Amino acid sequence: MAKTKVETTNEKGPNRYSVLIESIFFDHWTDGVTEFEFARSELKVKAAELGVRVPDNIGDILYSFRYRVPLPKAVIATQPKGLEWVIEGAERSVYRFRLVPATRIQPREDLVRTGIPDATPELIRAYALDDEQALLAIVRYNRLVDTFLGLTASSLQNHLRTTVKQIGQIEIDELYVGLDKHGCHYIIPVQAKAGKDQIGVVQTTQDIRFVEQKFPGVRCRAIAAQFMKDKVIALFELALVGQEVKVVQERHYHLIPADQIDPAAIRNYRD
Repeated sequence: MAKTKVETTNEKGPNRYSVLIESIFFDHWTDGVTEFEFARSELKVKAAELGVRVPDNIGDILYSFRYRVPLPKAVIATQPKGLEWVIEGAERSVYRFRLVPATRIQPREDLVRTGIPDATPELIRAYALDDEQALLAIVRYNRLVDTFLGLTASSLQNHLRTTVKQIGQIEIDELYVGLDKHGCHYIIPVQAKAGKDQIGVVQTTQDIRFVEQKFPGVRCRAIAAQFMKDKVIALFELALVGQEVKVVQERHYHLIPADQIDPAAIRNYRD
């Protein structure tokens, strides 16, 4: 496929992001190429070349396409059937476009909802700064990681910025340590997704690789949490099988006042 000519724009928001990332892509890609690397500094050079105003936080361009919004249509058009482009970290300030098996992890609409007494302090709900922080706090205060995995889990650190070999700098939304009834230890990276953010292969992969490198010999149980409607939170346990992210289990928890929980439902949970 011939390289695509990219039209310039001075519009704010995702449109100018698309112009820049699409132009970077076609500077490197040719038909048959399945991965290639590019430097973050290329975005500034490309912005000057195309007359596009670069955002103050240039990393937001990459974050948007890694987690929030789809890649430009011209880039998607180069994807072979069953594969999709992802943007991974390669090393410090270097990124990699790579074709991976297409993965879409979304909450199932037909899954039963488990009622949980809402233990979130009202003060926390009142002052939560954003959806992701609110989600992490709600998961923590309601001990949903414990309930979901059947472990005793404690939050070790949130928004952990670190580096992973062959990936570069990463940020883990929250990191838990867990203990089971046999005394076995677990490391549990949690990614929180709200709004338009998507659960995907990139963050799951880097979370698991971090645990493998930092805590060798300790079992990793990677979790993704996502807001649904009506105070329902979807939790997924994820695993890497080859280059694909697979769902090990999925549960939906409905946070409601304790006096509104149906006694019959509690009996059904026990059975």
